Amino acid sequence: HASTQKGEHPNMHKPGDVVLGGLFNVHYTSVFSKLSFTSEPNQLSWFRHAMTMAFAIDEINKKPNLLPNVTLGYSLYDNCATLVIGFSAALLLASGQEEQFLLQEECLGTPPVLGIVGDSFSTFSIATSDVLGLFNLPIVSYYATCSCLSDRQRFPSFFRTIPSDAFQVRAMIKILKRFGWTWAGLLVSDDDYGLHVSQTFQSDLAQSGGGCLAYSEILPWGENPAELKRIVEIMKRSTARVVIVFAHQIHVIQLMEEVVRENVTGLQWIASEAWSAAAVLQTPRFMPYLSGTLGIAIRRGEILGLRDFLLRIHFLINTFQVMQFWEYIFDCRFAPPPAGWVEAGGEVCTGQEDLESVGTELLDVSDLRPEYNIYKAVYALAYALDDMLQCEPGRGPFSGHSCATLQILKPWQLIHYLEKVNFTTSFGDQVSFDENGDALPIYDVMNWLWLPDGRTKVQSVGLVKKLASKGEELTLDEEKIFWNFDSKQSPLSVCSESCPPGTRMARKKGQPFCCFDCVPCSEGKFSNDTDSMECTSCPEDFWSNVQRDHCIPKKTEFLSYHEPLGICLTTTSLLGTFICAVVLGIFTYHRSTPMVRANNSELSFLLLLSLKSCFLCSLLFIGRPSLWTCQLRHAAFGISFVLCVSCILVKTIVVLAVFKASKPGGGASLKWFGAVQQRGTVLVLTSIQAAICTAWIVSASPAPHKNTQYHNDKIVYECVVGSTVGFAVLLGYIGFLAILSFLLAFLARNLPDNFNEAKLITFSMLIFCAVWVAFVPAYVNSPGKYSDAVEVFAILASSFGLLLALFGPKCYIILLRPERNTKKAIMGRGECNN
Repeated sequence: HASTQKGEHPNMHKPGDVVLGGLFNVHYTSVFSKLSFTSEPNQLSWFRHAMTMAFAIDEINKKPNLLPNVTLGYSLYDNCATLVIGFSAALLLASGQEEQFLLQEECLGTPPVLGIVGDSFSTFSIATSDVLGLFNLPIVSYYATCSCLSDRQRFPSFFRTIPSDAFQVRAMIKILKRFGWTWAGLLVSDDDYGLHVSQTFQSDLAQSGGGCLAYSEILPWGENPAELKRIVEIMKRSTARVVIVFAHQIHVIQLMEEVVRENVTGLQWIASEAWSAAAVLQTPRFMPYLSGTLGIAIRRGEILGLRDFLLRIHFLINTFQVMQFWEYIFDCRFAPPPAGWVEAGGEVCTGQEDLESVGTELLDVSDLRPEYNIYKAVYALAYALDDMLQCEPGRGPFSGHSCATLQILKPWQLIHYLEKVNFTTSFGDQVSFDENGDALPIYDVMNWLWLPDGRTKVQSVGLVKKLASKGEELTLDEEKIFWNFDSKQSPLSVCSESCPPGTRMARKKGQPFCCFDCVPCSEGKFSNDTDSMECTSCPEDFWSNVQRDHCIPKKTEFLSYHEPLGICLTTTSLLGTFICAVVLGIFTYHRSTPMVRANNSELSFLLLLSLKSCFLCSLLFIGRPSLWTCQLRHAAFGISFVLCVSCILVKTIVVLAVFKASKPGGGASLKWFGAVQQRGTVLVLTSIQAAICTAWIVSASPAPHKNTQYHNDKIVYECVVGSTVGFAVLLGYIGFLAILSFLLAFLARNLPDNFNEAKLITFSMLIFCAVWVAFVPAYVNSPGKYSDAVEVFAILASSFGLLLALFGPKCYIILLRPERNTKKAIMGRGECNN
């Protein structure tokens, strides 16, 4: 073994046919003076790391089926948690001669190593691999997780038995998603390990859409109270309840000291593999704050025989590390003891003290994690070497199909076999490397408990591993997880509460996408998922409900028989039809009386039938429109009213003809406008309207239409006229006949007669024209069903006006003043033909 005078590297050696190197962090240097174990092993578990490699090599040497006839040796160095020491130690291993780094003095050399197990820090591994990679010396790290080390172009000889941080980051994001934590803080160490994680974490988190970082801070190396205080203040002010820490144990110790001083509680800590099982943090001082921590931990394994080996390390007592450890454990000093030691009552070490009697942490092999990776790393190198030595001459992988031999082994030859190594440990785990030199990724998920009796427990609550489909699978037993909160449930860590169905997320300006406002969906749109980015428009015939979380069929609107307006109009229409029937019955019963026979009784009966049709055609405007009702309603309305007005027009002409005939020389007027001509005139005038309706229906037929322009949440069923010109011609023709009748009746209103029907026609036409003149603007400005109601009202009003004005006085005389229902009373002077 090498001594430990100033400038020398603490180391342990064991000769062999092939020597493997090891780099371990057994001591801290003074950069962390207050937390240093400069003169003591760095938490006995770190010393156990070096002993695990020694055990693995000792175990391999005893196996008859692995490297038979080959003895493995080791050369183990302590990097003292310092880059310059670790780097120079690696150079010593590679060069085969131990150079005193500070004194530049030559010492005894050690056999060159064929491969190195280490280093524990990513930064140290990067520096070492950058140089040793030039010589193709294989390095198998058990603790360096930086994803940058997967770069095969830069690090062609680097392998590791611990998963890359890239996988660990994705595992962390899986946990965040599992518990709905979309708002978290990230703390990383100020080295390659932490800085690369920070970049990868932010990138992967953004791509996954699983959340945002409230803050991302770098924990300083060395003592920097001001910076730590600033970071803890940020944590206190932040609304993020989850804190993710990718840092080494020493950084977390410093951070927790400040957290305790500031009394920052109510945080859910998530630990990286570097400190997720660190016993040094599981103290009564820190556990009130760290209890409930979730962590990603290296896969636990079992190494049979390791404890027995550790109990027998006194056979290595001649090495400095074991001597120092022994003195620390038993509080004694080997001879010769320091001056005054014995006088002060100090014990002298004999090397035969019983380790089991002191209950040291070194012997705790119940939770082997880094040690298991070291064990696998040593075996990976051994299996690769075994495969290389079993090569058959002439069938080798090297130039000329040559093989490597024990006498001329080259490190670069081992890399070829290391890339193909594939074996299963006694614990049942498969070990192999992918194209980047990374091991099959698998992690345990740990949870920290602080038991009522003051003891701490770190329990496994799940597993995260890589699937063949390139994804990650997270398995958690959530019932086992201890939450350090009053609610005993998972905390809520979000920038903004989830947006419920019926709303969408609107990102707050200048803030991460996890910070948003929940904006209700606008009318006609819905969202039925939580945290919807957009609201979806409802289908054409649907509308959003009040909560805007689903669509419901739109309300339908049309002039219905079941609503009060439709009932009133229907009742009025039927009443008008009934009155027409009653009047028709009265006229039929009294058809022989002068009042009925006057001025062509046939036209009166035809007029009553047309009025009856007018009343009935209004029913076509009530009810849900269909193609046949849309086509029939305007045709029936137009033809019925033209028939009605034609009869009135002919009666007006007859009145004028009668009084003209009563004058000398005017007898011929009635001859040329007798009963046949009167019927023909009515028929021709009505046929013209029928032709207009036919042309309209054939060219541009009225049709039912679902109108959504009036109300977005309603479907208004209406009949579109098809051709506005056709509708205008139909109304215009009715209006032309009505105006003509009015003008003729107005001219005949003062003709001498006791009962001049022209006055009644004038009044009825005045009502008719007034109703339809008012109808046009009211119809145009009435939306939906109200336009139909206006048209029905106009039909009924004008029909009632004609019925009452023309037949009201006659029925009054027939029923109540029969004495005036005589030819003499009606004629006064002159006669009137049938």
